[in-house]
Amino acid sequence: MSGAPIPADTDGPLVFLSATEASGDLMGAGLMRALKALTGGRVRFAGLGGDRMAAEGLQPLFPIAELAVMGVVELLPQMRRLLRRVDQTAAAALAAQPDIIVTIDSWGFNTRVASRLVGRRGCPMVQFVAPKVWAWRQGRARRLARMVDHVLAQLPFEPAFFARYGLAASFVGHPIVESGADAGDGTAFRARHSIDPDAPLVALLPGSRRSEVTRLLPVLGAVVAGLTADRPGLRIVVPTLWTVAERVRAAAADWPGRPVVVEGDGEKYDAFAASDLAIAASGTVAVELALAALPTIVVYRVNPLTAWVVRRLVKVRFANLINIIADRPVVPELLQDACTPPRILSAAEALLDDEAARRAQGVAAQAIARTLGAGEEPPSLRAARQVLALAAGRDGGQAGTAIR
Repeated sequence: MSGAPIPADTDGPLVFLSATEASGDLMGAGLMRALKALTGGRVRFAGLGGDRMAAEGLQPLFPIAELAVMGVVELLPQMRRLLRRVDQTAAAALAAQPDIIVTIDSWGFNTRVASRLVGRRGCPMVQFVAPKVWAWRQGRARRLARMVDHVLAQLPFEPAFFARYGLAASFVGHPIVESGADAGDGTAFRARHSIDPDAPLVALLPGSRRSEVTRLLPVLGAVVAGLTADRPGLRIVVPTLWTVAERVRAAAADWPGRPVVVEGDGEKYDAFAASDLAIAASGTVAVELALAALPTIVVYRVNPLTAWVVRRLVKVRFANLINIIADRPVVPELLQDACTPPRILSAAEALLDDEAARRAQGVAAQAIARTLGAGEEPPSLRAARQVLALAAGRDGGQAGTAIR
């Protein structure tokens, strides 16, 4: 499953992909590797993705970092530019004449791409990782059913939910369970970064979007100051992504505790294995942390107007996927008004002082991870088989023209 680019004249189906965030880039790269494995490399790729997908043979239409916007208020000033990119992506999909189109997560962007392709695309369209319409604004499931032919679902209850709207869905498992998040080398990480084997180590993950890190870094900086004042030997590691690495490094340079800022999945997963606790922005990383059995506190802040809108629309009690599936607060959540340095510091110190509580959270989180497919056939392979079957059928040319 080489990461070398696919030659333009390679035989096999042409798969058009659209992923706009770091998590989608990771999922897309896994799907591409699986497709190459199942076809012996006789598959071609076009579309949109990040560095990981580029390493697997995709030549992205444009850098996805410019799409890293989160929240209603944050989005508005960027809308014109984002819509131009939507138009560009849809036009590229039509021009490529692919055998199948796979949109990956990022439904705010991809729903606009899909809407421009309804009745025009001439091939099946698949959504890999369904939008969480069961959590809020469930009527959007009808819109999704008008635009795509199949959903590759990451949650076991989603196929039955989408069936109510006439939309076919297959449970393939959460792509993150095959990421290697549970296989880090903590001893090597500490040695590599000159961290004492007995020193408490806290991992901070402020997010992958500029808006996320802008809001969370000052809060986390204050938490670091509190933790290091109370525990002089404590060290900090900050796994980050290329999309925001420059901002993260600039902020962490002023923090006490000699923070170690790292990039790349290998370093991140080694940091997980080395750490005693994580404080993480709400998002896909919650599943990675659950796989690693690393006790976690989830934090998040958005613009107050965005938060006001979300509170009135959301249908679930929790933000963190692990808690949603468990239907109980396995992982502490400190969101919006509760996302303050004193509240986070108090929660962090409580977990650092309670080994039994940390162990119990790790065990519960890993059990949830197993319901997402951990320990079974890799989700990317299950997804790739479904993609190839749909592409071979080529029965989705006019799908998405009406509610089915």
